[in-house]
Amino acid sequence: MSISAEHARLMRLASGAALAVALSLALAKAVAWWMSGSVSLLAGLTDSLLDGAASLLNLLAVHYALRPADDDHRYGHGKAEALAGLGQSLFIGVSAILVGVQGVNRVLHPEPLGAQGLGIAVMLVSLGLTAALLVFQQHVVKVTGSTAIRADSLHYRSDLLLNSSILLALILAGFGWHRLDAIFGIAIAFYILWSAMTIARESVAVLMDAELSVEITERMHLLACAVPGALGAHDLRTRISGTRWFVQLHLELPNEMPLSQVHELCEQVETAIQNEFPQAEVLVHPDPQDVLPASA
Repeated sequence: MSISAEHARLMRLASGAALAVALSLALAKAVAWWMSGSVSLLAGLTDSLLDGAASLLNLLAVHYALRPADDDHRYGHGKAEALAGLGQSLFIGVSAILVGVQGVNRVLHPEPLGAQGLGIAVMLVSLGLTAALLVFQQHVVKVTGSTAIRADSLHYRSDLLLNSSILLALILAGFGWHRLDAIFGIAIAFYILWSAMTIARESVAVLMDAELSVEITERMHLLACAVPGALGAHDLRTRISGTRWFVQLHLELPNEMPLSQVHELCEQVETAIQNEFPQAEVLVHPDPQDVLPASA
């Protein structure tokens, strides 16, 4: 199996594992919420359902994004991930508002919780499964460098904090502090809404072809200029599409350099950048020294 095929297998496996964990936890939390009436558990259930929806979209997006470039999509299908992210953010935002409304209603009309032991047990299982999933996702990210799995991993990492806060709310409710459960639910709703806004911003940045960070582009420029024989580089442009980075730059070369050597230096620049950033596809345009723009 080639390295790229192995990367694709790991990405699909990680996406499937995330979906399985999210749906399993959603089912367990649904039973615990139905028996306890806990608003924080409702928030946790909503978050798990959102995780399931996000992971399903991520699974489909990864499957589509991994398709090779074709005649109609010469740059591949990577932006499917960003489109899925926009859908996730809308669904997440609406659900956060519903949880917040339920939390405010419970603050105004507090009710004692039932089946707290079951709720606590479910949250302990949630913490264990989420931690195991994170370990596997981090392995996949380390091997493949997938931005989609990395984003999913960051989301589930924040779920550790979310589930811990729900566990604390259930424990405190056992001591008679019932309003704290609703307050925790409202706080979680705000957190979910903030996550939705973050996902939307990141997705829009990809769809609008936002540049990579200044630190990365400056490093790429230095790598290009460091190739022996190159006089400099300018007009470096970057954008992201799924797991791929697309990089274009103009390489400044001596006027008298033979065409074969020009070609070789351009390939050396591409290799230098790709050795440090394997996810980059680099296109180099050679410029002879006497036609450089004044700002170069």
